[in-house]
Amino acid sequence: MKVVVTDYDFPDLALERELAAEAGVELAAAQARTPAEVVEAAEGADALLVQYAQVDRSVFEALDLTAVGRYGIGVDSVDLDAATEHGVRVLNVPAYCLDEVSTHAFALLLACVRKVARYDREIRDGRWDWTVAKPIHRFGGGTLGLAGFGKIPRELGRRASAFDLDVIAYDPYVDADEMADHGVTKVDFDALLDRSDFVSVHVPLTDETRHLFDARAFERMNDDAIIVNTSRGATVDVRALHDALRDEELAGAGIDVMPEEPPEYTALFDRDEVVCTPHVAWYSEESYEELRRTVTRDVLGVLRGDDPEHLVNTAVDG
Repeated sequence: MKVVVTDYDFPDLALERELAAEAGVELAAAQARTPAEVVEAAEGADALLVQYAQVDRSVFEALDLTAVGRYGIGVDSVDLDAATEHGVRVLNVPAYCLDEVSTHAFALLLACVRKVARYDREIRDGRWDWTVAKPIHRFGGGTLGLAGFGKIPRELGRRASAFDLDVIAYDPYVDADEMADHGVTKVDFDALLDRSDFVSVHVPLTDETRHLFDARAFERMNDDAIIVNTSRGATVDVRALHDALRDEELAGAGIDVMPEEPPEYTALFDRDEVVCTPHVAWYSEESYEELRRTVTRDVLGVLRGDDPEHLVNTAVDG
């Protein structure tokens, strides 16, 4: 049996090779990103481990696969319908970075509220002046709106309660009683925009959520509101975000993800109200190892005939 790592930005694959060797499975590595490159690199493979590569219908038609494991929570780069039609199990790692992402989202929010990056830049440029980033408003007592209410925003909501924030959430797939069990009030999307002082985005990227936060959404939000995105870059229309900040329809933004990564230059990065990080919310040394170990073990288990631990397309076994 053979597993192909389609692409990776890890320093090496020592962990994956060790686990594969223990299981008696061959492991091969490539740096394939497009479907055509994946097909060429993975000829004869029984399973794939995928980081950023696009795995579309053409891949499933060309290869005789048993499993595809994605390094991460999101699986928007994998055609789930095609995988299911071809009997391929798609696996992810849904809980490896709950602490990291929720902490990072909160860090971006605090940095925006207290304008930490702006003050840091001013001091490095030789200016010691507390007035340069006025106005700053009190954080406690505000309302945090969560777009999405999965595991990560639930962790973020728990942290927010320690800062005396009211927490509301929009998620059409979670009922009000379940949110109430976490001390969170369910609202519709327009109410989220109307009522939130701070919005943190945690939705998966789907046709429904692409550019969920667009010009209309920013126009509806409070002029002193702050938005943070640690989910998927394309859930936010970044051009509309830039325009909203420029036109003072928003007070700030904390951005960890972009629609294309690495991104081309954008004027958004030049704005003082924006704090950016390079898609790093998921990262800690501990989460890094957990991510790789969990998905590799799950893929190898499927090849052995074990039930998968983290199956995304559950219909494949239906």
